[in-house]
Order: sequence, then C-alpha cells, then structure tokens
Amino acid sequence: MASFLIISDMFTDDAVNAFSIPTQWRKCQTAQNSRSCQTRPVHSADVEVQTASCAQNSTQTIPQDQVTEHLCQQNCTESVPPGLLEFLLGVEDFVVEELNKNFQSHAFDGFQANWEDPSVLVSCFHCLQHPSAQEKGLHVTSVCWSSTGSMVVCGYGRVDDGDWITERSCVCMWNVDRGSLCDNKPDLVINVPTPVTALCCHPNQPALFAGGLYSGEVVIWDISQTPDPELAHTVMSSDSHREPVNEVAWVPLQKKGEFGVLSACSGGRVLVWTVGSDPGTLVLNAAYAFIQQQVPHSSSSHFKASGSVGVTALALSPWDPDTFLVGSEDGLLLKCSFSSQTPAAVPADGAGVASRAPAVFSFTPRSGPVYSVHCSPFHRNLFVSAGTEGSAHIYSLLQANPLLSLRVSDSYLFQAQWSPTRPLVFAAATGQGEVHIFDLGHRSPRPAATIAGVPGRAATCLAFSRGNPHLLAVGKADGTVGIWKLSDDLTEQSPREISLLDHIAGQVAE
Repeated sequence: MASFLIISDMFTDDAVNAFSIPTQWRKCQTAQNSRSCQTRPVHSADVEVQTASCAQNSTQTIPQDQVTEHLCQQNCTESVPPGLLEFLLGVEDFVVEELNKNFQSHAFDGFQANWEDPSVLVSCFHCLQHPSAQEKGLHVTSVCWSSTGSMVVCGYGRVDDGDWITERSCVCMWNVDRGSLCDNKPDLVINVPTPVTALCCHPNQPALFAGGLYSGEVVIWDISQTPDPELAHTVMSSDSHREPVNEVAWVPLQKKGEFGVLSACSGGRVLVWTVGSDPGTLVLNAAYAFIQQQVPHSSSSHFKASGSVGVTALALSPWDPDTFLVGSEDGLLLKCSFSSQTPAAVPADGAGVASRAPAVFSFTPRSGPVYSVHCSPFHRNLFVSAGTEGSAHIYSLLQANPLLSLRVSDSYLFQAQWSPTRPLVFAAATGQGEVHIFDLGHRSPRPAATIAGVPGRAATCLAFSRGNPHLLAVGKADGTVGIWKLSDDLTEQSPREISLLDHIAGQVAE
C-alpha cells in the first residue's frame, strides 16, 4: 500500500495547447457525371383460342382369347369332308408351280382394271347457247379452249347458203370452272361485223385468241382489255386476204417466246401476221401462195394445170417448227416448209411482201374437199385428215398413201382431232350431228364411243381441252356448244399405247 501511494504522487495534471492538422480533402474539386440507359419497350400480347366443337370417338376390339375361343368352337362344330385334306396336300406342288409360272408371265402386262361402268364413256356436262345468235339462225363455226382449259370460246357464222356479206355475228365465251355458270348466258359477247369462220386461242396466254372473218379480216382479241377487247386487226390492202379466212393458228416466230398469227383462205394464200408498231394494226410478216403448177408432180397430174389451190385446212407440226400441212378444195394434201425460198408464180399486184411456194411433198389426193388436218401430239410423222368423203385417213409424213382409213359417216366430216392425252384416240365431227371417238388400240373399226346427234343439226366443229383433258367441246349447226365429260378410259394413257402407235407409224402403206 505504501508503494502505491508514492507512485501516484509522481504524476500531476497539466493543460497543454491542442495541435491540429488541416485537411486537404475538402479543397479538392471533384467532377461527377450521371449516366443512364433504357431498353426498348417490351410488347406483349395475350392470345387464346377456343374450338367450336369437340368430339370423342372410341373403339373396342374383341379380346384375343375370346376370338380364339370362338374360332375353335366354330371349327369343332364344322365337319371336314372326308378326303379334303389328302386332296389339298396332293395338289399343293402343282398349284405352287402354276402360280410361279403366272408370276413370271407377261401376258397381262399393261392391263388395268376398270371399275367404272363401261357403258358411260361420255356424259353431257353443259349445253351452252346464245339466244340472240340462235334467233338469227347462226351456226357455231369454230370452237377452241384457252390455254388453262377454263374458258371455251365459240364463233358464230354459217355453214350453209346465207346472207354472208351483210349479216353481223359474234364471239361468245364461257368460263366452265365458274360455279355460277349460266348455260344460256355467255360470260362475254364480242360483236363482229361479219360471220366468224375460224378461231384459235393463244397457246400460252389465256386472255388472247385470234379469229378469221368471212370478209377476209384477221383479228386478235385480248379479253383482259376493257371495254374494247380488240387488240389488233388487218386492214384491207394488196397484202391482205380477199376471200373468207378458213383457218387461223398461232405460229412461233424467230424470237423466242413471240408468236404470230397464221391465216389461210380459199384464194390459195397462207399469211403470217404480227402486231405492228401502229396501235391496233396487224402487219404482214411472210406470205405463201399455192399454185397448181408448183404443186409436187406426184398428185398434181389429177388436176388442172393452172390456177390457185384453195386452202381449206391447216395444221402445224408440234415436232418441227418448219413444217406445216394444208388441205385444199380439190382434195390435195400438201406438206409445206416455212423456210422455202422458191418464189411463187403469182403476179405481184403491188404486194409489199413477195409470196413463196412452200409445198415440198404431195400425199395421195382425196376425192373431195379436205376440211380438217391435225398432227399427232405423240408421233412426229402421223396426222389425220377428214373431209367430204366421210372417212378419216391416218397418214405418215414419210409416205404418200394413207396408213389407215376408217369409214366414219355417210355424210361430211367437218373436223377430226387427236386426243391430247391418249396417243391412239381421235374424234371426228359429222354432218349427221354425231361425234365418233375412235381408239386405234381396239381391233374393231367401230368407234369406242359416240355422241348422238339430231338429223339436220350437223356437228360443225370440236375441240379437246388441253388444260382439262376430261372435257370435249362440240359445236352444232343449231347454235349450241355441248361440253362433254370423257371417262378415264378415253383420257388415261395405257403403258403400251406409245409402242402400238409406233407400230402403226412403221407400217408400209398399200
């Protein structure tokens, strides 16, 4: 205790001055920057769906054990005829051997079962008519289908003696794919000043079609143009036709994708027209003339030595763009070439384009006018012709005589045309009003199907639809156009059909 007290006495309290150190931090000037960012607005949506109705289906199979039990009970109750098992075992090897032979046989190659009623090969789909044309007594002179197969176009005129010069006519169109089609009300009617003698739809553009008139004019219509669908027409000149135009066709030009209009008249001239620089005008591109003395000598000896050859039928080869065929009033059948450079022996008469003689080969002539020529779309050498003889003749471009002749009618044949889908099938329109459809694959010369007609109402024209092969249009002298539906037998190609067509083309004509 004494020691502690001594130490405490040694320390005393003393007040000293405070020592301070000034801060340097508050004197510093600091810079502050603010930054911010914002994302794009997020869009959200709520969607829900509710079915209108619901259905539940269920099925229940019979349990396998019950099926087995049922079969066992059935087999036990049925008695097996005596000797049946031994017979089956005895003929088993023989039956298997015959089945193997049939499997390797080719006797039924190409056979297709037909489950349709064979008696219904053709049925009427529509009967189109224009009451105004029928009241005037006009006939359907030409019919054609658009490239899509939906629009059928028909021209009205006369095939008998009538007032051809002053009588006005028309062109009518129906869209057969339209659900509200009215048979006696055309979708479009184009009035023309003279009777229509020929029509042909453009091969690629469904709105374009060309026509020939009794006055000699050639017209191109474009139905996409409103209100006047006339695109271009020929004007009367030394280059134009002076007789009725019997045929028109679209012909490809040298420039790819472009087409001209080929027209033929009874004055013996075939002309190629193109749309000119002047709006609404067709200009002459090439001219061909047929003179008797320039026809190949194989057949010209049967006819007069001078004068023109009146062209009544015209066909283009789908295989060779340089080849076309013509039929004449005198019964001539001529193979012609677009590239012919032989000058035609005709007076110039101020024509702007010199005419050439295109005929390079003559087939055996017929005894009357040739009204129709059509090249096969499945064989480069075959074509069919028809006329006043009442027979259809199958020719090869390599032989003068016909390979095959079929007696079709005791009356005229106004038109014959190959099917676009069946190589061995063609149709012929008769002056008795009937349309006969022939199948060259049948051994019988009789037609495979016939569309009945009314006496005195000739079937003046016909046309298969390429866009819809099941449809066939038939124009009549009573002013109606029948749209007929063809069965699969007449439209579907069989496997051996091409080979049979090659066999016909390879025959030697008598």
